[in-house]
Amino acid sequence: MSNVFESKHPLVLHKLSRLRDVKTDPKKFRELVQEIAALMAYEATADLAVTQRQVQTPLAVMTGYELQEKIGLVPILRAGLGMVEGIWELMPSAEVWHIGLYRDEKTLRPVEYYNKLPLEPTVSVCLILDPMLATGGSAIATVGVLKRWGVKKIKFVGLIGAPEGIALMQKEHPDVPIHIAAIDNHLNEKGYIVPGLGDAGDRQFGTA
Repeated sequence: MSNVFESKHPLVLHKLSRLRDVKTDPKKFRELVQEIAALMAYEATADLAVTQRQVQTPLAVMTGYELQEKIGLVPILRAGLGMVEGIWELMPSAEVWHIGLYRDEKTLRPVEYYNKLPLEPTVSVCLILDPMLATGGSAIATVGVLKRWGVKKIKFVGLIGAPEGIALMQKEHPDVPIHIAAIDNHLNEKGYIVPGLGDAGDRQFGTA
């Protein structure tokens, strides 16, 4: 699991526990998703390349830094949408590209229904955003789309992962780092993460 990074940050642990709580209402749930997403993105982007540039402070000229790589955020619709705003607060210049996938409840396999990527990649780093890495099907399919698009550097950023989904993701795309707030116990017979937090999309949008 050398490319799987489970957060141990106290703020993440605290906020994730509140997110899991069945009593957390949709408004607070959305806020927590944004906050945890920002914390996870902070950890996931620690290796981004920077270039030096001269900065004039009120007292002197010094050598500063700016990001060299152009970042793309790719939320998997619909649950991934809630993670965008939190990360945008950190990286307002990041581009956002949407890929729509839904899970067939009989086969548990992803079905792509929306993709508006341009012909050529416009970013050098893509962060795939999805609160739940359950069976792994949607994440694997999204990585495949981005690789065919021509993106060389891809990372998955999520909130909760199941061992089954993580293992399958590593098998299919061993070159993609997985940044996750927590690794839970297992998937149930319906493909939900246990103990998990329920359906992240329904809880964000009040449609449970």
